[in-house]
Amino acid sequence: MGTSQVSQGVSGTSTVGRPDEKLEVMTIPVSDPERARDFYRRLGWREDKTPPGRFQFTPPGSSCSVQFGADLVPTAPGSAQRMFLTTPDIVAAQDAVQAAGVSVSDIFHLAADGIHPGPDPDRGSYRSLFSFEDPDGNGWQMQEVTSRLPGRVEPGPTQYASRNDLASALRRAAAAHGEHEMRTGGFDDNWPDWYAEFMVDEQTGQEPPP
Repeated sequence: MGTSQVSQGVSGTSTVGRPDEKLEVMTIPVSDPERARDFYRRLGWREDKTPPGRFQFTPPGSSCSVQFGADLVPTAPGSAQRMFLTTPDIVAAQDAVQAAGVSVSDIFHLAADGIHPGPDPDRGSYRSLFSFEDPDGNGWQMQEVTSRLPGRVEPGPTQYASRNDLASALRRAAAAHGEHEMRTGGFDDNWPDWYAEFMVDEQTGQEPPP
C-alpha cells in the first residue's frame, strides 16, 4: 500500500482523503420576502431558480448564495449581521451599490490603532470596508481583498470568478511589474512569466516575485 490516507466512510466503504465541503447557501431572516427580493434584484445579484416559497440570490462572482423566504429560519428578521462580501476594488463596489439606490456607509479602514475614515492608504488587502443593510436590517460588510493570507487558498489551478476579478488582477500585476522594471533599470522581456508568477502568488498568499 502507498502512503495515501484511506479511511472508512459512514457506509463502510473506503474513501481516499476528505471530500470537499463547500459553503453553498446562507439563509437569512426577512419579514417580507417580496420586498427582500426587490432589494437584491436592485443590487444586481443573480436570481436563482428555487422551489416555491423561497428566493435565492448570488452576488457577482460568488460561489455562495443567500436564500430567504417566509419562516425559513426561527431568528428575527434583521438578526443576520456581519456577513462579508469581498471585492478587488472597494471604491468601485461602493459606487455600484449606491447606484442601485442603496444607502451605504462611508469607506473606512482598519489600522493597528483602530478604525480610520477612507480606504487604507496603501490599499492593503482585508483593510478597507464599507457596510450596508437590506430592508430588514440584515447587515453586510464589503471588504477589499486583493491578495490572500497564506493558507487561505488551497493549492491548485489559479482561477478568477469573473472578468472583473481577472482584469483587476492584471492591473495590479502591471503596477507591480512597473515597479519591478524601475528597480531593475530596464525593460523586462520576460514580463509574461513575471505576471503569471505574481498573479498565482497573490491569489495563494505567497510572496510576490522580486
